[in-house]
Amino acid sequence: MSGLEIERKFLVRSSDYKRLAHKSYRIKQGYICSGGGKTVRVRQRDDQGFLTIKGPSLDGGLSRYEFEKEISLDEAAKLFDLCEPGIIDKTRYLVDYEGYTFEVDEFYGENDGLVVAEVELKSVNDNPKLPPFLAQEVTGDRRYYNSHLRQNPFCNWKDSL
Repeated sequence: MSGLEIERKFLVRSSDYKRLAHKSYRIKQGYICSGGGKTVRVRQRDDQGFLTIKGPSLDGGLSRYEFEKEISLDEAAKLFDLCEPGIIDKTRYLVDYEGYTFEVDEFYGENDGLVVAEVELKSVNDNPKLPPFLAQEVTGDRRYYNSHLRQNPFCNWKDSL
């Protein structure tokens, strides 16, 4: 899969998403390289592996180019050995709401206590109805990017919110 990724990101205010989710899976991901808004990521999602390359955002975090390819679990395991320090560990819940799928990530480890939801859009002009479990929008706030969370985990700055 490749193309322009357009998404908005939100903090989550309640655990209602868990009962509304139609699917969930565990994700482990690491970054082979990250910087300047560009990332090369390896991900294990349950029993699947993925290699993803993302370009920088030119519109405040709303959209950016993404290339993703499924790889074997063996390849993913070998690529994890090449990753920069800091692994992201989370469960992703999929919640369908008013024609959109919201991906809610509940983080563990040094990012424990952080829950963030993303919704992918078809265009920058899409304006989906938001489920009541969402709190403030954090689209473009780098603190909530997975690549940032591995370097500066939530436990280091959550008390400043």
